[in-house]
Amino acid sequence: MKTNLITREGYDLLQQELDQLWRHERPEVTRKVTWAAGLGDRSENADYQYNKKRLREIDRRVRYLRKRFEELKVVAYSPEQEGKVFFGAWVSLLDEDDKPLTFRIVGPDEIYGRNDYASVDAPLVRACLKKEVGDEVMVILPTGEKTWLIETIRYPC
Repeated sequence: MKTNLITREGYDLLQQELDQLWRHERPEVTRKVTWAAGLGDRSENADYQYNKKRLREIDRRVRYLRKRFEELKVVAYSPEQEGKVFFGAWVSLLDEDDKPLTFRIVGPDEIYGRNDYASVDAPLVRACLKKEVGDEVMVILPTGEKTWLIETIRYPC
C-alpha cells in the first residue's frame, strides 16, 4: 500500500508534469492524430497509429495524476522535527564497513529517476523514523541482518 504523503517539491513536480501533459503534449498529439486521420487509410498509417497510442498513454497518466492529487497530503517541515528522522529529512548512514549511504525520505510518487531519494514505505526508512544522530538502525534483509549508524540528519530549508 502506498503512503499518500508527498513533499512540496514533489507535489509541484507532479503538478508541472500534469500541466505539461494536458496543456502542451496532448494538444500537439491531438493535432497530429487529426492530421494523420485526414490522410486516409488509418490501418497502415504509422503516424496515426503511434500518435493514437501516445494519446492513450497521456490520457491514462492524466487520469492517474488527477486521482492521485485527491489522495496526496503535502507534508511541510516543522521545527519540532529537528534532530530526529521524519518525512522530508536528508539522512546519512554508515554501515559496519564505514560505507556511507545518504538519502532523502519522500513519498512513493517522488522516487522515480532519483537515486538519492527513498520512499517512506521502504524498510530501511521505516527503521530510521524517529531515531536521532548516533542511533543504530537494524534491518533484516534477505541476506541477513544489516546495521547502520545514523551520522547526520538535516532538513531542507
